[in-house]
Amino acid sequence: MTGGDAGHAPRAPRARIAVLASGGGSNLGALLTHLDALGEARAGEVVLVASDRATAGALARARDRGIATALLRTRVHPEGEELLPLLERHAIDLIVLAGYLRLVPQAVVRRFPGRIVNVHPGPLPAFGGEGMYGARVHDAVLRAGAAQSGATVHFVDEIYDHGALIAHEPVPVLPGDTPESLAARVLEAEHRVLPRVVQALAAGELRLRADGVVQWTSSHPERSEGSGPGAPEPDPSLHSG
Repeated sequence: MTGGDAGHAPRAPRARIAVLASGGGSNLGALLTHLDALGEARAGEVVLVASDRATAGALARARDRGIATALLRTRVHPEGEELLPLLERHAIDLIVLAGYLRLVPQAVVRRFPGRIVNVHPGPLPAFGGEGMYGARVHDAVLRAGAAQSGATVHFVDEIYDHGALIAHEPVPVLPGDTPESLAARVLEAEHRVLPRVVQALAAGELRLRADGVVQWTSSHPERSEGSGPGAPEPDPSLHSG
């Protein structure tokens, strides 16, 4: 050990993160900004951004940052890449769904148990499931007369919006709200809560147990254990509101 390293434990390798996105990539941008702000304390690095849409703004954001990009194979893009071999080729540790509208293949979910998270623009399970994304979620919240919406981060399994909940930042529904006005405030909450969860997962402060329980390590200041899909208790330290 050199003199400059004396007294310092070696830093653990940073988790290699893949982000999947179908749209403009504002949550990707928020994640990159958060990791940049953490500097040497960041526990992960975004090394791959993949999309099912060739024109997705998330791909352009990644290219501007020098991050590897890929177009995923779909019926529209048969020339695209298969997801699992792509992830393995880039030695990915964690997967973040940031506005990704497709169901993650079962083979990928099984290959990355407890290492895939998604951000959803509404409360779960009440306003989730197949076909519930974007404006559809906000319209459903308003039609239901709900007092609150919010941004929810959860682990991903083989069913849309079904995995164990990790964190939820509530967003009040205001008089006169439209799907557009509510969406804008929920998106701000997404930008706060998703990066914090990703950092915690990459740092080993958060894990999904085999029994479906979300568990925080003893090093986390707020809690040591959460709950599974049946009765989730999002981590309070991840709330900004």
